Amino acid sequence: MNRLYLQIYATVLLVLAVFVGAAALTWKLAEEETPQYLDIAAELTGALLPDADASPAEDQKTLDALHRKLRFDLALYRRDGMMLAMAGHAPPRFDPRRARPGWRRSSGGPTFTLHLPDGRWLVARQVHERPSPILWVLGGLIVLALAIALGAYPVVRRLGRRLERLKEGVEQLGSGDLGARVRVEGRDEVAALAASFNRSAQRIEELIAAHRLLLANCSHELRTPLARIGVAASLLGETADKRTREELRRDIAELDQLIEQILLASRLEAVPGLERHESVDLLALAAEEGAHYELEAEGEPVIVEGDRLLLRRLVRNLLDNARRYAGDGPVELSVRRAGSRAILDVRDHGPGVAPDERERIFQPFYRPAATRETGRGSGLGLALVRDIAGRHGGSVVCLAADGGGSRFRVDLPAA
Repeated sequence: MNRLYLQIYATVLLVLAVFVGAAALTWKLAEEETPQYLDIAAELTGALLPDADASPAEDQKTLDALHRKLRFDLALYRRDGMMLAMAGHAPPRFDPRRARPGWRRSSGGPTFTLHLPDGRWLVARQVHERPSPILWVLGGLIVLALAIALGAYPVVRRLGRRLERLKEGVEQLGSGDLGARVRVEGRDEVAALAASFNRSAQRIEELIAAHRLLLANCSHELRTPLARIGVAASLLGETADKRTREELRRDIAELDQLIEQILLASRLEAVPGLERHESVDLLALAAEEGAHYELEAEGEPVIVEGDRLLLRRLVRNLLDNARRYAGDGPVELSVRRAGSRAILDVRDHGPGVAPDERERIFQPFYRPAATRETGRGSGLGLALVRDIAGRHGGSVVCLAADGGGSRFRVDLPAA
């Protein structure tokens, strides 16, 4: 039982069961403490009956009167057990040697035995048995408990639903939905918790939005001085040596690409899903991007559903990563269908990626240890690849290629 409302409801039912049981036990114990009341009844009855030396006719007349009024079968016995008078049906066999004041249940109804002050015995049996008061009280308690149980369930369930909605809101916020809010119901502690969650979520959303705006503005503003540096580099002409011009041109291109990727990452964070859905021939798209790197895509045409611009960025980042770390070796690009999946493979013949780093290279701004000394690359390209693949319902992994190098495999659902 892992639901809070069920635990609360079970506790209510347990308390009711204990209360009903305790009440029944108390009544039973009180019912057993009846001898003193029988003594009082014996005193009163002895006062109503004729004296011990009265005639049998007087005894019979008194018993008949009591029988009509009380609706009890009555039998009066002497000390030795001889019957003096009887009214109604014959009572059970009476033995004064074994008789004890008290009452017992019998087939004809509850039977009371009274020892009168003058030594005589009076046996009374109820003609029409009435339900025991304990049954009425116990039945009333059970009905009351059922009413409380039925009335408590909606209240407890409503509290459980509020907590469940609050849990769903926390999960939505944790999954990246910054607009997640919960409804504030009532004025109790749960309502205060829901209001506090909404305020916290609003504050987090504002902070993230401000961070994204700052990142986008900074990236955009960097484009202007970057363009000026590019113009200045081109005006150097022949006054600078060739190596310096190439280094400067490569740095500018890398910085421009980093800014573009930061802007894309910021835009993807602001949009949880895909902005466009269209049919894309993955082989044709890979061939177009491969042409920029003088590569030829191999395989078969496979249609996938998604955002063409994001898929193009995915292929471009993989090719750029392979070209950067392949060294002088070739880069292979292929597309194929595997059942209902589209498989895109980009293979290089570089030094490869260490097994313990094949998962970490998809983290933002992480670079393998072997490439940190060169200072090339930002570590953001593969993180974008994984993000884009995930948005299209796919995945990307880094595998060790046969003969050396690495193989990046993208698995997407085919249309």
